[in-house]
Amino acid sequence: MEAQKKILIVEDNALLVEVMTYILINCGYQVFVTTTGSDVFDHIKKDHPDLIILEAILPGINGMEICQLIKLNKTTQNLPVIMCSSDESISASLKQKGAPDDILQKPFDLNSLIKKVEYQLAA
Repeated sequence: MEAQKKILIVEDNALLVEVMTYILINCGYQVFVTTTGSDVFDHIKKDHPDLIILEAILPGINGMEICQLIKLNKTTQNLPVIMCSSDESISASLKQKGAPDDILQKPFDLNSLIKKVEYQLAA
């Protein structure tokens, strides 16, 4: 049997975390959650996620900064990151250095979440 793909959700909205976790587990993924950006790298080291779903606005450090740290680090640069945001202008960040692999615009429908996750994990 193929090992479950692991997804790390970095999101401080408890309801959103609950919904995304439920959906992704039902799609056969193993899900880890953190509500703060500061422990993302601890989770990467410990859990070895195949994909990160990252909220753009987090307490302390923002999602774009975390994404850049992931993308500019040799050991994690190939780790796919889907950035979540309700900010329309976030798509401009796809052209920046250290950009996420995809953007999930909030509010999103569950099909677009699943499609984006499947696409990034198939890549």
